[in-house]
Amino acid sequence: MRSLLQFTLDLFDPPAAVPAPLQETRTPAAPTMVLPLQTLEQALSPVTFRHPQASREILLDGCLVAYAFKRSRRRTIGFSVGVDGLSVSAPAWAPLRDVEAALREKSGWIVRKLGEMRERGSRMEAARIEWADGVVLPFFGQPLQVVLAPDHAFARSGVELQQTAGPDGTTRLLVGLAHGVEPSRIRDLVQAWLMREARTNFTERLDRFAPQLGVQWRSLRLSSANTRWGSASADGSIRLNWRLVHMRQPIIDYVVVHELAHLRVMDHSPQFWGTVGTVMPDYADLRGQLKSEAVPRW
Repeated sequence: MRSLLQFTLDLFDPPAAVPAPLQETRTPAAPTMVLPLQTLEQALSPVTFRHPQASREILLDGCLVAYAFKRSRRRTIGFSVGVDGLSVSAPAWAPLRDVEAALREKSGWIVRKLGEMRERGSRMEAARIEWADGVVLPFFGQPLQVVLAPDHAFARSGVELQQTAGPDGTTRLLVGLAHGVEPSRIRDLVQAWLMREARTNFTERLDRFAPQLGVQWRSLRLSSANTRWGSASADGSIRLNWRLVHMRQPIIDYVVVHELAHLRVMDHSPQFWGTVGTVMPDYADLRGQLKSEAVPRW
C-alpha cells in the first residue's frame, strides 16, 4: 500500500523525526481514569468535514469526512487538505477499496489537518475585509487604513500611500473614489495597488537571496491560491501568492528562500531543509508563524 500512496503535508512541512524506541520502566501504578461514554447524540452525529465538491464520504477516527474525488493520470493515490476540505485523486486503475484503505492508513493525519484548516478558516472569516471608507487591513504586518479621498486625483493607480504625523505613526492609503461607491470598486483598486507592491517587494527579495543560495530565478508570477503560498519550477520560474503582502517581512523572506531553495533541491528532503537553513537558520520558527497567521479573507 505504501508504494501506492502519496499524500500532501501542510505547506513547507519538514520531515518528521523518527521517534526513539521506548524504554521499559517500572513506575507505581497510577489511578485508573474512567473516560466518559459518548452520548447517543454524539454517536449518531459525528464531527463532519464536508468538501463543497464532495462526491464520496468515509468515517475516519469517528469523523464523517465527505471528500472531493477524481480520477486522473497520476500513478499514485494522492490527497490534500485545504480550507475547503479533503481532496483525493487516484489512477483510473486503482479500486475504491485501495483508495479507502489509503485514507484509513493516514486517518489521524487527515482528521488533524481538517481540524486545523477549519480553525484557520474561522480565523480568516473573522478577519474578512468589509470594503468601506476607514477599513483597516494588514500591510507588511502593520495596520493600513483605507481612506476615500474623492477630492484627490492621483497617478494612474488612483491610490496614494500617506504616512500621517503622530505618535501612532498611522499609515493611510488614500483612494480617489467618492463616498458611497460600490465596495467592489474599493476592493479592486486596493487589490491592484497591493499586487504592484507585492511584485516590487518579491522581486527585490528574490534578487537578494538568490546569490546566497547560488541559484538564478528567471520569472515571477503572482498567484491567488487559497492553500499555497508559493511554488518553483526547475526552469527557474517562481510563483508567489500576492496575499503574502499582508505578512511581516521575515515571513515573506522565508517563503522566498523556500522557493529559491527548490531550484537546488526539488523535494522536502533533509538536504532541502539544510539548504534553507544555510540562509535562514530560524526557518522552523518562521514556518510556524506562517501557519498561524490569519490572512484577511477577500
